[in-house]
Amino acid sequence: MNTKVTIAGVEFKNPVMEGSGTFGSGEEYSAFVDLNKLGAVVTKGVANVPWPGNPTPRIAETYSGMLNAIGLQNPGIDVFIQRDIPFLKQFDTRIVVNVCGKTTEDYLEVVERLADTPVDMLEINISCPNVKEGGIAFGQDPKAVEAITKAVKSKAKQPVVMKLSPNVTDIKVMAKAAQAGGADAISLINTITGMKIDIERQCFALANKTGGLSGPAIKPVAVRMVYEAAHAVDIPVIGMGGIRTADDAIEFILAGATAVAVGTANFMNPYTTVEVADGIEAYMRRHGVEDINDLIGLVK
Repeated sequence: MNTKVTIAGVEFKNPVMEGSGTFGSGEEYSAFVDLNKLGAVVTKGVANVPWPGNPTPRIAETYSGMLNAIGLQNPGIDVFIQRDIPFLKQFDTRIVVNVCGKTTEDYLEVVERLADTPVDMLEINISCPNVKEGGIAFGQDPKAVEAITKAVKSKAKQPVVMKLSPNVTDIKVMAKAAQAGGADAISLINTITGMKIDIERQCFALANKTGGLSGPAIKPVAVRMVYEAAHAVDIPVIGMGGIRTADDAIEFILAGATAVAVGTANFMNPYTTVEVADGIEAYMRRHGVEDINDLIGLVK
């Protein structure tokens, strides 16, 4: 039985990874999860300089999910290269580095710093606010998506995955823009913008007012967007958004995802990623599927 998938020439032992920002850079979860059993570890967002993130409170629970306004807090590329890459290289798993920035130049600085490091793939978080364009996220303007993809591809030594925002009118347009810019793959969805108000304190639950909604509540939206994106482009899709179980993951794969990422569920159950990987194998045995690739995009 084959569970290996290939994205942009990079082979993964299975299609399961975790969503950026929900797993640190692997070390904090390694006490619970054998990282060798994952197709890849996706790091928390890495910027060119340390980011302090947003003021607290910056997490709020919602029905079937959570809101977060962490603000991509991270120690910066220097610490990441010195501390996190050596830790991850101990394991037999692929390393996917999530890159964030506030200007195109910010992204390029990180991409260039990673060029000679032993990481396997770059995931570019284009839900970051573009400070030169009045704060609109790069991922909400197809011209910006194409432009930043081209810029990153011109500097990157590793394959480039563009992480798409769902906070758009038509995800197909954004997927096509990423492909036009030369993306090797796309990942989606990032969080959906939401809000919660504390009625007893009569104020916003998050200091940032709004935050990104994730968890099971967004899964039907995510499956729909993955299906649409996968049928709009000719590059692989990594699907995510509310995956808790192997059944959820299979749904994304049948919709067209080559790989899947588990996010918010890690906070509720740190063993989720391995359980999903084992569950996919059990599904394949149950349905007599010899090759995971036969399931990708099976539902038309």
